[in-house]
Amino acid sequence: MSNSNDAAALLDPSGRPEFETLMGVAGEGGDVNLDLILDVPVTLAMEVGRTRISIRNLLQLNQGSVVELDRAAGEPLDVFVNGTLVAHGEVVVINEKFGIRLTDVISPAERVRKLR
Repeated sequence: MSNSNDAAALLDPSGRPEFETLMGVAGEGGDVNLDLILDVPVTLAMEVGRTRISIRNLLQLNQGSVVELDRAAGEPLDVFVNGTLVAHGEVVVINEKFGIRLTDVISPAERVRKLR
């Protein structure tokens, strides 16, 4: 069991916990050490379009039903990472598998702005 002195050693003088940051200690050039997060899995999703329907209409859907989406044919797809829009692209077929060719990547600054 650890005692309260061990816990106190983890606090800075203001009483807040100290955590290592991703910023390099030397700080030259503001280098960021991304090695700590490079293997963290994220969910990548492509969205063709969306629609809103009532529960009544949802329950009436069956095989062969057609659902109209809010996007016109030929418009780019949205690419999301963990629910955040990061790019737009178009569908391609490679070796009989679907893929997406990125046509526009949202800048990191714009992604952060959209989070607020």
